[in-house]
Amino acid sequence: MSRFLDSKFSQLAPYVPGEQPKDREYIKLNANESPYAPSPAVLEALRSAQSAALNLYPDAACRELAALVAGQFGLDERNVLLANGSDDILNFCFLAFCERGVVFPDVSYGFYEVFADLYHIDALRPAMGEGLTIDPRDYTGTGRCVVIANPNAQTGVSLPLAAVEGIVKGSPESVVVVDEAYVDFGGETAVPLVSKYENVLVVRTFSKSASLAGARLGYAIGPEALIEDLKKLKYSTNPYSVNRVALEVGAAAIRDWAYYAANCRRIALERRRLTSELVKRGFELTDSSANFVLARPCLIGAREYMEALKARGILIRYLGGKLADWVRITIGTPEQMDALLEATDEILKVS
Repeated sequence: MSRFLDSKFSQLAPYVPGEQPKDREYIKLNANESPYAPSPAVLEALRSAQSAALNLYPDAACRELAALVAGQFGLDERNVLLANGSDDILNFCFLAFCERGVVFPDVSYGFYEVFADLYHIDALRPAMGEGLTIDPRDYTGTGRCVVIANPNAQTGVSLPLAAVEGIVKGSPESVVVVDEAYVDFGGETAVPLVSKYENVLVVRTFSKSASLAGARLGYAIGPEALIEDLKKLKYSTNPYSVNRVALEVGAAAIRDWAYYAANCRRIALERRRLTSELVKRGFELTDSSANFVLARPCLIGAREYMEALKARGILIRYLGGKLADWVRITIGTPEQMDALLEATDEILKVS
């Protein structure tokens, strides 16, 4: 840290991304990326986009893609904002709607804590309940902006739509931000609430279910007034945050959504198989609806298990902190899951 950094950032603890080592070939199950390539239609759009007029700025309003996203949910493009990944939108939400504070689970997406610290926002962090679940009563009527990942970004546990609606309805003076990065793998989307309530904002990403983590593309769906609030911040910072290539491949992905829906079903099936197999091996797991499982190995330490897998060429995520006894494992292809289970058997034999 230099002596020139503003003192108010001296204690800021930045978000720690998933490990991306290059020393060997790994099976990557540590960053919740899709194990499946983008669809052929998206790859063709990528090839076409590479010859596009990159000397010109992209459409700052992202009108074509916004219309396609809106059409997917039966809404108007005025209900949609595109940005450089869902993290960009979450950043705007903390900046725009948290003047009276924020409430988010004490076990959730790590960026919530970073944004609260970055903007010096007073944050409540209700403890998780049994089974690492969220109690909706902790988030209802607090007078603060509510931010929940549904399914939860670390546990994979999902709230039913009725519970989310209860939070929204019971918090009329607060914006409720529902981060749906993992919803396509088994959760219930809160998008239907957008037409019923003025205080709900749904944040989604192309990174997980659309196999476009490298494109950095996310979007918000909400009432027009909330979308206008976010646009004000986007156009005050970086109006051209979504590049031409991302716009082209995002549009192709929406048009070819059947391909991605099929992949989500495959991942959900593999999640159920992995859960069953890990339970047989003495692991405890949460009830995940995401593209990962959160597992506690009972016959070996969590960090030890992670390091033993890494030595065998498989990366998973050790989270530490309140989850020091747990590991998060991204769902891969059946072949990748077989390799994980084979390595697990080897590790448990010598532990």
